[in-house]
Order: sequence, then structure tokens, then C-alpha cells
Amino acid sequence: MSLLRNRPYAYSKVEREDPDEIAHRRAQFLIYKVLEQAADTHSRSRWPSALRVRICKLKVKIGKRLKTMRKTIFPNISKGRISLYRKTMAQVKTLNRLLRGGEAMVSLPPL
Repeated sequence: MSLLRNRPYAYSKVEREDPDEIAHRRAQFLIYKVLEQAADTHSRSRWPSALRVRICKLKVKIGKRLKTMRKTIFPNISKGRISLYRKTMAQVKTLNRLLRGGEAMVSLPPL
């Protein structure tokens, strides 16, 4: 047993870190990364701020138009489906009446 303890490259137990310290270190790293990215994007910005504002406004305007278009299209589609369903059901009902009427005429005794 004493041979195992005296070996120069033997493994030793490492103390476990506190979970709070691990979370704190990870948070510090993430904060550092975000600040670094913000500094990089700020130094590399190619567009002036006025152009960025115009683009944002244009995106909002396009989004509003798409929303209103979607609101007008979808109810019309559902109305079309309902009317098509009603027409097909009416055709099925008339077909059933014809078939039932034909059977009733065949079952009646001749005069």
C-alpha cells in the first residue's frame, strides 16, 4: 500500500467546487462574452443610425400589412370551405332522395 501512495504520478482526489461558485464563474464568462460581442458589433457598424431606424420602420410597416392581409384572407378561405361543404351536402341529400324515391317506386305494386 505504501508503494501506491509514494508514486509521483498517482491520482489525488480533487475537492468538489461549490455549485454557487460554478454558476458565478459561468455567469461572469457569459457577461464577458456579451460585452465583447457588443464592443465588436459597435466598432463594426457600417450603417448610420438613421438608416437603421428607417429599416426598422419599414419592417414594422411590412409586418402590419402582412397581418392585415392574413386577417382578410383566412376568413374568406373558411367561408369558401363552408359554402363548398354546404353545396356538396345539398347534392348528397338530393341524390339520397332520388335513390330512396326510386326504391319506393320499385317496391310499390303496379296498378
